[in-house]
Amino acid sequence: MAKATFAAGCFWGVEATFRQLPGVASTRVGYTGGKLPNPTYKDVCTDQTGHAEAVEIEYDSAKLSYQQLLQVFWDNHDPTQLNRQGPDWGTQYRSAIFFHNPEQEAAAKASKEALEKSGKFTRKIVTQIVPATTFYPAEDYHQQYLEKRGLTTCHVKS
Repeated sequence: MAKATFAAGCFWGVEATFRQLPGVASTRVGYTGGKLPNPTYKDVCTDQTGHAEAVEIEYDSAKLSYQQLLQVFWDNHDPTQLNRQGPDWGTQYRSAIFFHNPEQEAAAKASKEALEKSGKFTRKIVTQIVPATTFYPAEDYHQQYLEKRGLTTCHVKS
């Protein structure tokens, strides 16, 4: 099993999108990239902790490649919006790839560069590509939030 971590706005829709992929063993939503240990949702919503709402994905790399995960990440949010997605705004909603090893870092940077060169977006891609840090799972009620409510999506596609 391998691990990948992405932030692309509100974690509910991001998680629901990744959970549908064959080869994904598990997902969990949480907070990463900030300075406060063990943050709560209330803490993160102050926009003062530095954390992003993120999804940690455990996947079978024999069935699903990191490149495929990157493609889903890019296709399911607007990476040109700084610290927001749709109606949600604040640094916790930033676009970020948290890499777990040098191979993921290289793949993430290459995919971002290819997307920039593709001309798909007229604005600059602002997605951060940074090392994974401590991932703090969000409260239970956030886990598989949409699935528990019979919903399929809540995020904005580009």
